[in-house]
Amino acid sequence: MILCNKPTLFRLMITIIFLLLPFIVYSGESTREDIQLGSYVIKPMALKGIMQLLATDMSKMTDAISREEWEKVIGIADRVADHEQPPLAEKMRILTFLGAEANKFKTYDKKVHDAAVEVKQAAQQGDGYRVIESFSTVQKNCLACHQEFRDRFQAHFYKQ
Repeated sequence: MILCNKPTLFRLMITIIFLLLPFIVYSGESTREDIQLGSYVIKPMALKGIMQLLATDMSKMTDAISREEWEKVIGIADRVADHEQPPLAEKMRILTFLGAEANKFKTYDKKVHDAAVEVKQAAQQGDGYRVIESFSTVQKNCLACHQEFRDRFQAHFYKQ
């Protein structure tokens, strides 16, 4: 077993990031959301698109819950619980940026996952009250994560 102290682990992570940099940053045409760094263009992070899809699913789930359309709720809760993950290189950028707070970020994601699974289970049983209670837990954890991290993510990864 190889033991690493924090400075060694940090240097290793930085080295890996630089090795993966060509896959993250590339030259090419840019869009409105791209960030221009000299002759390089940094594309928007996949995390942003994932969050946008989750926001759409949360709106759809609210509508389906209000109509007691439990089959729709089940499908949407499944998508929320098992949402897409960013590519490995992007995950490394995020975790490096978060540093010691990475576990807190992952904990919010796990709480959202677990609560979405509860929404699905409650919807399968037609238990509207439990669906709403579990959905509230999903929303509370989304909000907590956004309040803690969103502004810093936007400032760091989308600074102009």
